[in-house]
Order: sequence, then structure tokens, then C-alpha cells
Amino acid sequence: MATALTLPANLSLVEISAAATAPWRDLFAAPAQAHVPYRADTLSERNLLGARLDSAVTRAEGAVLLVAEGAGCFATAWWARLSPASYVSRVAGALFFDPIADEEENVESLMDTFASPRTRLPFPSIVLGRDDRRTALAARVQALADGWGSGMIAGSRSDVDGPLRRTRGIIARFTAGVVAREVRTGRALIGRVRPIR
Repeated sequence: MATALTLPANLSLVEISAAATAPWRDLFAAPAQAHVPYRADTLSERNLLGARLDSAVTRAEGAVLLVAEGAGCFATAWWARLSPASYVSRVAGALFFDPIADEEENVESLMDTFASPRTRLPFPSIVLGRDDRRTALAARVQALADGWGSGMIAGSRSDVDGPLRRTRGIIARFTAGVVAREVRTGRALIGRVRPIR
């Protein structure tokens, strides 16, 4: 197994998942700062899920990297499209793992459950899907990625390390970009502050 990634100190990991364990958790050296359990069978559960995401993002010490899997990906996109800009602006990006688990999954039902404007997400995101490009499932996952404005990484389900290895490289570049962006922003702000005379 490859070495786990250490996120920059100014980047907080928030996960949205119903699973107690997931292979992507081995990607990171430290555990998520916050875990938002996925429950959305009722309107009350969806509202609570949104409130928990609001809380996790606003309590984070720095920029946020959201990591979601399965139906949690739909919930995260719904939250991002409907939440106040002041909350969403804290999100540096998102990783979506296997938003559609199998051919039989009712994507239309999930889209109805998490109805929101069909716009690109307000932050960069990557969908990690299966490497079965010739199936209808691959086309559906690609359509979701396109609708969210996400990049797409396909990988074999039987070789989890393959796509995760590529994901490690992308996350390393992504987190370096977050740090560089914050440095540029800081310099720009310092340049605009006029000394008091």
C-alpha cells in the first residue's frame, strides 16, 4: 500500500458516508475532521443531513475537502447547490466515490430526493468511478460527473489500489493548489491594505 497523504494544515477533511469503513479512508494520514452520517429516507433526515453538513463546514478550521460516497455524493451536490454562498465558499473541493453502486440503482429517485438546480458545483470536484466504460453504468456516472462539473477517474473495482494511486496524485496536486491559492489571496489582500499615516 502506498503512503497515506498528509493534508496541509489549512485543509480540513469532511466525509459524508453511510459506511463504517471505506477503502478511500486509507488515502489520508489523519482521520476526517468531521463525519456526516448519510441518512435521507425522510424529509426530516434530509434536513438534518443538510444542517450537519452546514455545521461541519462552518466549524472547520480552514478550507474544506468534502469526501462522499454512494448516495452521499447526491446529498453533497444538493447541499452545495442550495446552501448559502458563505458556507459553500469554504469548500476547496470534493471527491465523489462510486456515486452509482450498480446498474439497478435508481438514479432518478436520488435526483428527485435531492432535487436542486441543475448547475455545476461551485467548487472543483472529482468523481471516482468504475473502469467499465462499455456499460450503461459508466455512461450514467459520466453524465453525473458532467452535470456536477466534475472531473472523472475510472478504476477497476477488483484493483482498488489502481484508481486510488491516481487519486493520491490528484489530491496531492489539488492540495498544493489550495495552498498556492491562499498564498496568492493573502498577498493580494496585503497589497490592498494601505498603511495608516
